[in-house]
Amino acid sequence: MTPLIAALMLTAAPQAAPSPAPSAEVEIGHVLDQLNVASTAADTTVYFDLFTPDARFIGTDATERWSLPEFRAYVEPYFARGQGWTYTPRNRVITIAPIDCRCLAWFDEVLDNDSYGVTRGSGVLRLTEDGWKIEQYVLSFTVPNDRARAVVEAIKAAN
Repeated sequence: MTPLIAALMLTAAPQAAPSPAPSAEVEIGHVLDQLNVASTAADTTVYFDLFTPDARFIGTDATERWSLPEFRAYVEPYFARGQGWTYTPRNRVITIAPIDCRCLAWFDEVLDNDSYGVTRGSGVLRLTEDGWKIEQYVLSFTVPNDRARAVVEAIKAAN
């Protein structure tokens, strides 16, 4: 076979269609899934690379409003011992801000955790040059409405 015929055969062969780019919702879901995988693995590098440098983490205690360096200082001793935490998403809703850049999104998700049971994660992500990053994450406990009064009274008594 001559080189010309081989070249013609290659150009005539069917080419695989390029895969469509994943949607922003899929990319954001992947970031949130990576957060859960990294926290389970106690992987400090991967975990904190998912946040913007000026991110905030809002924990379940009223005093837990941490800058990223503050949150990192809290987390690192646990992760250094190989002690992570596992939150398994049960369902998740992602909303892309209806602005031209499509560069902001918020989410809420119901998560299962062995220690805390059903929890809720919510927050904001921003599209950066390095992809979607978490700008703010809020972890909260879910309280059934019929138990809310007792929980509120317990919180008041502790303060």
